[in-house]
Amino acid sequence: MPSGFASPAQDWFEDRIDLNRHLIRDITSTYIVRVSGDAMEGAGISDGDELIVDRALQPRHGSVVIAVLDGELVIRRLSVTTSGTGSGTAVSLIAASPAYPPIAVPDPDDLVIWGVATRCLHHV
Repeated sequence: MPSGFASPAQDWFEDRIDLNRHLIRDITSTYIVRVSGDAMEGAGISDGDELIVDRALQPRHGSVVIAVLDGELVIRRLSVTTSGTGSGTAVSLIAASPAYPPIAVPDPDDLVIWGVATRCLHHV
């Protein structure tokens, strides 16, 4: 017994969906990390979500990064600012929740970034 009408998408079906092709730019430098905590909920990244992370991308101001700081993995937005006086660059890691203060990075050389998040996967 039919339960509705035929999908218009059937007219455009070409091949199987390849999520690697749609979600991953460079498979050799990409991995998935599961999020623990709520520090990035304001950016749409929730506890239990999985992030697709690309190690080959250059982290820039505003990138969501996976970083190691004091031996702990954190997921935060990278903030890089230069002072107008030329006295240097300030680096900090910013949560997307006001409950978490920014993490100032005293020496940018001590910050290890494991990659830039490119996609967030979560259950609906």
